[in-house]
Order: sequence, then structure tokens, then C-alpha cells
Amino acid sequence: MYQPVISGTGVFTPSEVITNDELVVAFNAYADRMNAENAQAIAAGEMTAMEHSSSDFIFKASGIEQRYVLEKEGILDSTRMYPRFRQRSDDEPGLMTEIALKACATALEQAGRTGTDVDLVICAASNMERAYPAVAIEIQQGLGAGGFGFDMNVACSSATFGIQAAADMVRAGSVRCAIVVNPEITSGHLEWRDRDCHFIFGDVATATVIERAEDAKGDHFVIRSTRCATQFSNNIRNNNGFLRRNRPDGMADRRDMQFMQNGRKVFKEVVPMVSAHILNHLEQEGVAPEQLRRMWLHQANKAMNDFIGKKVLGREPTRDEQPNILQDYANTSSAGSIIAFSKHSADMQPGDIGLICSFGAGYSVGSVVVERA
Repeated sequence: MYQPVISGTGVFTPSEVITNDELVVAFNAYADRMNAENAQAIAAGEMTAMEHSSSDFIFKASGIEQRYVLEKEGILDSTRMYPRFRQRSDDEPGLMTEIALKACATALEQAGRTGTDVDLVICAASNMERAYPAVAIEIQQGLGAGGFGFDMNVACSSATFGIQAAADMVRAGSVRCAIVVNPEITSGHLEWRDRDCHFIFGDVATATVIERAEDAKGDHFVIRSTRCATQFSNNIRNNNGFLRRNRPDGMADRRDMQFMQNGRKVFKEVVPMVSAHILNHLEQEGVAPEQLRRMWLHQANKAMNDFIGKKVLGREPTRDEQPNILQDYANTSSAGSIIAFSKHSADMQPGDIGLICSFGAGYSVGSVVVERA
């Protein structure tokens, strides 16, 4: 048996930013047009007029101030409201692979590795660019890696589930060096025309190098233990998929083909589930909550994280104990906790213990207890 460690992380951040104010202008223009087109039905009580959004509403609901996206013009076009991505030929690298490789380059450099050192690639993300071939295998080719690769989708928990899978294989000796990649192009599956969720997501890619402790070349975090759990719920869902054309309405622009959630139920049900999961994991690992130097939680909603942090620690966590990147990146699905870890872990001292945790659709929750070596 071998001890798995995290020896490098990387974050690729797109260059384009959409502020709340910019997003509100586009959404409200769309709402005004829809209300004008349906004025007669609204007056007759057959339809409800669309409400305007506002920057205050967005910030109070989520804590988000802006989001990074790969393409903003199409999103802010009130007659379109989704990104314009160039159609690529099958002989070109996919968009997920393109941004994944950028995150991988940073993670591998931090670990003192090259792509040829990698013998496992897990592409773990909330929505894949295609059904097959696996995006992970395309990333593997781009890295010049050996071994094998596969895709994994557990929605917002994909990164921590991927880390557990990679750590288990490193521990068992079936691989020496793995990279878990989270290319999240969430702008492609967000319904930007829905007031309840139009502000939630942003684009990013993250990567995490996991290898044997004996092979680590520099500073690293020992993966002390991992835990994953799932419980079925329809409260976060996306019904898109290859069976779409077989449905009675065929290729119609159905609302349920994009991201959907019942936010109130999600908040009410997920917060206690995650809090209990973390506390149970810590107890099983023999770590008292007060021993935690830092928690890197899934970046979906500031109020949700605040509740979880308070439940785990028994008090309000400080910004240092529970850093947020949500205000800048918005919800980046599985990548959020890895962004927080990557940007807020360099100051950890040998012996410091931390916890990476992500949670989301499924419901799913994954946690990783790490210790600075």
C-alpha cells in the first residue's frame, strides 16, 4: 500500500468577465421583450409577467459579484443569451480538452512533473462535451500521458469523487501518478433567461495531481482519508442527453434541457446532509473540528457555506478558516472547492489539517481530509 498525496494544483481562469450589472441589463432587456410580446396574455391573467433582476437581488441570494466565462457576447445578447462557441471539427481538440490542458500545465509544473509522468487521467465535470470518446482520453493524448483515462460525472461533487478514485488507485499501486481534471463550461448548460438561476454559474478549469508520497518532489498534502456519499433527489437536474430525440417533443427547446433546481429545497436538505457528512468523516478520522486549520468548501452559495461552517465548527468560521472565491468566480460546479484549495493553501504549515468538500446534484457529497507534509 502506498500513501497518496496532492502534489500540485492548477486553475485556468478565462479572460472574459461578466459583472452582475452587465448581466442584469441583458436579462431585464429580455424580460421586457417577453412581457411586451405576451402583454395580452398577461393582461388576461393567462401568464405572469417576468420580474426584473437586480445586482442587489443576485448578491443577497448568492454572494456572487461576477463570473468568468469563455465567451460573453452571446450571453449578454438579449435575443440569444447563451455563449457563441465556434463549431470544431472532429480532428480538432475539444473545448473542454483545451481548457483542461491549461489547468494541467500549471498543476504539473507545481508538482515538478510532465505529462509523460501521468498514468491516469480522470476528467470529472458536471456536463461532458460529448458522450464518447471520453474527454479524459483526449486530455491524456494532449498531455502525452500513458496508462488510461475515463470520464466521471457526479455533478458538483465530481472533483472530490475523482480525487477519491485516484487516491484509491495510487494507494493500491495500480497507478503511480494521476491527474484529476475539472473543465467546467457551465455557461453552456445554464439557462441565462431564468431569473432564479441566471446569475449562478461561471466557467473555469482546475486540475489536481495525485501521486505516491515517496515520489513527491516538493511541498505536498497527504491525503489522510476520503469519503463520498449519495442520496437521490430531483431538486437539481438537467434532462439533456442522447435520448432527447426519442422524446415526444423531439429536439424542442425544453426548459428542463438546461440546469434546473429547486433552490429552497436544496438549501434545506443539503446543508444538514453535508454538515453531518463532514462531522462523521472527521470523527472516523480521529480529527476534532477544532483541529481543522481550514475548510475549502464547494462554492455554490455563501449562506449555505456559512451555515455548514458554523455547524461543523460550532461557531462562525473566520475568512481564513473558510475562504470563499464565490464572489469572483460564481459557482463553477465541481471546480469550486479546488479553486479555493489552490488559491488558499500555500500558507498551510507542516502538520496543519484541512478538509476539501464538494456537494451538489445527486444529492452527492465528497470530502477529503488532507495534512500538510
